[in-house]
Amino acid sequence: MTIQLHAWPTPNGYKVSIALEEMGLPYEVHAVNIGAGDQFKPDFLKIAPNNRMPAIVDPEGPEGKPLSLFESGAILIYLAEKTGQFRPKDPAVWYTHIQWLMWQMGGVGPMFGQAGHFILYAPEKVPYGIERYRNESKRLLKVANTRLEEATYLGGDDYGIADMATFPWVRNAPKYDIDLNEFPHVQRWFNAIAARPAVQRGLGLLADKVKPAGTPLSDKERENLYGKK
Repeated sequence: MTIQLHAWPTPNGYKVSIALEEMGLPYEVHAVNIGAGDQFKPDFLKIAPNNRMPAIVDPEGPEGKPLSLFESGAILIYLAEKTGQFRPKDPAVWYTHIQWLMWQMGGVGPMFGQAGHFILYAPEKVPYGIERYRNESKRLLKVANTRLEEATYLGGDDYGIADMATFPWVRNAPKYDIDLNEFPHVQRWFNAIAARPAVQRGLGLLADKVKPAGTPLSDKERENLYGKK
């Protein structure tokens, strides 16, 4: 049966659309317009109580029962376990992939996200915030560069869910005035992933909804994304 993907075209949304394409799973997209406040609707909160997308509903979850999941990292692990794809049988290798997935979840996503906020969307320029999060984003890229000097992919020899999770965020580096040429092993890794047909299809998620980087936010969008709500 078809998996329901509740998402919006952001790096976190792309993680799951890329994984679904890579694994060949049928899915249908339910747009969660985070600027319009769809993430606060009661029906969405039933499956994503943290009012963040993406989330999925799998009508054929464990034991054939429906399962809903939020948090992109949990979704990627679930899909790998469900299909047996991108799920190394060697426990040590699998946990290495999970380790780098957690690195993305705890580091790359939050730090790149804050860089994007202060550089592109903050209502006023805050030099300290811009410098702080751009520098931290570059530090994380240096960590990745060191790792990718010794391994083809973040998890090791084989492409996996940690790469699917990290790639959409690294894709934003130029928007933050970060030159990937400073990180040659990351650049090599990035180019290899960008060339994958499933990745290209996954990046088509709600393509008609994508706005150019830095498009000014309306007061309503700013309240829904960054306000007290």
